[in-house]
Amino acid sequence: MSYETLRIESDAGIALITIDRQEKRNALNSVVRAELVAALDALRDDESVRVLVITGAGDKAFVAGADIGEFAGRTPLQQRATMTGRRVFDEVAAYPKPVIAMINGFCLGGGCELALGCDLRIAADTAKLGQPEINLGIIPGGGGTQRLPRVVGMGQAMRLVLGGEIIDAAEALRIGLVDVVHPAVELRERTLDFARKMAEKSPVALRMAKTAVRAAAEMPLAAGLAYETELFVTCFASDDKREGVAAFLEKRPARFTGR
Repeated sequence: MSYETLRIESDAGIALITIDRQEKRNALNSVVRAELVAALDALRDDESVRVLVITGAGDKAFVAGADIGEFAGRTPLQQRATMTGRRVFDEVAAYPKPVIAMINGFCLGGGCELALGCDLRIAADTAKLGQPEINLGIIPGGGGTQRLPRVVGMGQAMRLVLGGEIIDAAEALRIGLVDVVHPAVELRERTLDFARKMAEKSPVALRMAKTAVRAAAEMPLAAGLAYETELFVTCFASDDKREGVAAFLEKRPARFTGR
């Protein structure tokens, strides 16, 4: 497929999705959102792709936020209409394959919400993150008020959402908003190296593990432990489980097929 606002590269089990609107600091407009959902659909059943990485074009921004000019004159009803249907933040969060946000610059507002939907957030040391919607007289509308507290805790979420503060990568790492920070010049290489190592794992186990960990944010502990048991047992039906155990016992690298 061809896209107006995205570039997609695939290699070694990884699909790298680059949002390419550098003149707008890769801001999310309706085209970007729709194309991201379409790209996720196209890659979902591609067995050669085991891990997704999302980033922004250039070295200034991951996604600097929503395209404010696009919604400046909307009425409440018009805005509600744009927020129905398949929303990219939820599509990323529910995606069956691991998704990594490679945060190469400004990651604000809707950009931060997109990153929060990902499973891991790996940032350049030059990155800036935040939910500054309060400065525009609005609140986060792409899941920021719900996913952010689950990632950084209630107090830090209140700090960012109510204060509209923009923080640097070191502070984001301290509070848990990002998981790893690399020097900007090394971000791409080190993120893709990590993604390649992940892509070597069993796709079945990756999917089950992601599902189980995600459930921890939604379920009481007892229900989560029972769910984990069911997913663990389900792995025993896969060829990958048999291959992984055999490779371990035979002291050789496993060759996982995703079946």
